[in-house]
Amino acid sequence: MDGSPMTRERLADLTRRFVDAFNRIDLDAVMEFFADDAIYDEFNGRRNRGRDAIRAAFTPQFTGAFGRMQFLDDDLFIDAATGKVMASWRCTLDVKGHPTSWRGLDLLHFRPDGKLVQKLTYAKAKAPLFED
Repeated sequence: MDGSPMTRERLADLTRRFVDAFNRIDLDAVMEFFADDAIYDEFNGRRNRGRDAIRAAFTPQFTGAFGRMQFLDDDLFIDAATGKVMASWRCTLDVKGHPTSWRGLDLLHFRPDGKLVQKLTYAKAKAPLFED
């Protein structure tokens, strides 16, 4: 990515491609978004600094430890002047053959070159909720 100014459209595109990489279960593509010194705060409060720590935190998710996960977009709030996006979503997965989901949001902070420097995740539940 170049250092062109952030626009609402560019941030929306970066965010969509980032989420798409998760939904394709492509950890290498996800990691391409992160800056070397990025921070990922998990919804459980664990903080991961740097690409190696972030990759390790994501590995269980991408190796199927939680079943097949999909992130369904809900809404985006974008502040182009600061390079920040708040993306709300619903995560769907199967736990022991039962469909489950939970709602959450990510606060994403992109540098002007398009690299992600912070991903802060917040969840609306402590654990996925079983669907009826």
